[in-house]
Amino acid sequence: MASSAARAEVLSLLRSLLRTATKFSDYNIREYAKRRAIDGFRDNRGLTDPSSIAAAFADGKSQLEVAKRQAVVYSLYAPRIKSVMEAESP
Repeated sequence: MASSAARAEVLSLLRSLLRTATKFSDYNIREYAKRRAIDGFRDNRGLTDPSSIAAAFADGKSQLEVAKRQAVVYSLYAPRIKSVMEAESP
């Protein structure tokens, strides 16, 4: 990260991706989106070249837009029953 502003933007992007992941109604998709966001940021943690950091940030922004659109689409066609992982035990 070149500066603290860039670091703040990157952390904001991660929080936005995680926040968007919580909007998926299906448990499996929600957990996949969270895991993918965290893993992507872990994979790019060691980047030092400013151009590769900018490319990774731009890719993250585009992934955020895709996730937002998909969350809306999935909410329109959400399953009526919950997953076994979400079912409350008696």
